[in-house]
Amino acid sequence: MRTAAWYVLLQDQGLISNALRWLGVIEGQFRLLFTRTDVVLAMSHVLLPLMVLPIYAVLITIPANLLPAAASLGARPFGAFLRITLPMSSAGVASGVLLVFMSAIGYYITPALIGGPTDQMVSSIIAFYALNSANWSMAAAFGILLLAVTLLLYAVCARITRQPAPRN
Repeated sequence: MRTAAWYVLLQDQGLISNALRWLGVIEGQFRLLFTRTDVVLAMSHVLLPLMVLPIYAVLITIPANLLPAAASLGARPFGAFLRITLPMSSAGVASGVLLVFMSAIGYYITPALIGGPTDQMVSSIIAFYALNSANWSMAAAFGILLLAVTLLLYAVCARITRQPAPRN
């Protein structure tokens, strides 16, 4: 449904194009649909909760008195964010990246509808080789490539989120 809604919004006579014409921002035809930017926009809309929720779950566990304590010791807000909040929320960021990546590699419909036939993601290439050309070995090779990249990302995220051993 979200992909269909983005399709309706981004088409040549869609709501966004007509609003931009009415405001005088654009004149004539302006192509919004079938671009990589729109695919990223539509996929971000769908995948945003998968990134936000793990980060939020980690942020609410950070004690509220750490940032005021850092400010009382002379830390500026951005410096306190870099030295306190960001390292303590790295597990949520890594979890969000992993969830979004694993969900995004399987996207097939959104890039096909919003990006058009020229915008191909790996999942559509795998589907082409498996269904249209019956080249199972090429589809399997792309599938193994995706598996290898996913396992590598998982290993990186596991290393980032590993807690240091307590010091005695």
